[in-house]
Amino acid sequence: MASLIAAGAVSGVVSAVSADGGAGVAGGGDADGGSSHSIDDVEECREAALRLLDAAPRPSGALRRRLLDKGYADGVVDEVIERLTRVRLLDDQAYAESAIRYCAGRLMGRRGAVMELTRKGVSRDLAERVAAEAEARGEFEEAVWELGRRYAGRTRGLDPAVRRRRFWSAGGRKGHSPDALRRVAEELFRD
Repeated sequence: MASLIAAGAVSGVVSAVSADGGAGVAGGGDADGGSSHSIDDVEECREAALRLLDAAPRPSGALRRRLLDKGYADGVVDEVIERLTRVRLLDDQAYAESAIRYCAGRLMGRRGAVMELTRKGVSRDLAERVAAEAEARGEFEEAVWELGRRYAGRTRGLDPAVRRRRFWSAGGRKGHSPDALRRVAEELFRD
């Protein structure tokens, strides 16, 4: 049985050379990065994550997708996301609340806002919860009324049926509920 002669750190992975010249990786991982990941990989991934967050705020789901697309291992990405969440550089709740305000500012309805948040990587549960809170504050109600006022002004002088149809189309695309659209249309688009 060959004894170990030397051990050294290569790219953060401890490797050992046996007396017969064979190389192995200490700690149970394999030489090509199988189950263990190096400190350098984690640091490189962390730097990439910080660059992405510096460019634009992101929820953890979107950040995870981007880092995996860059070729980082699942375990490395999970460790980096956990660390960023722990030091509060990554906060899905704050991101979702900010995104809901942005969606309401774009005159979107609840359904449209939830779809937008999930598309951006926010979990469906969190998106629904934050949208429900915004709905309770009346943000989507204000948005549908503002959308109605804008379409009433833009379509003034057109046939009432055309005005209503254009408003309903715009409201549907933005994710407003039929009940909200009906209330606004009855008030602003009378014959």
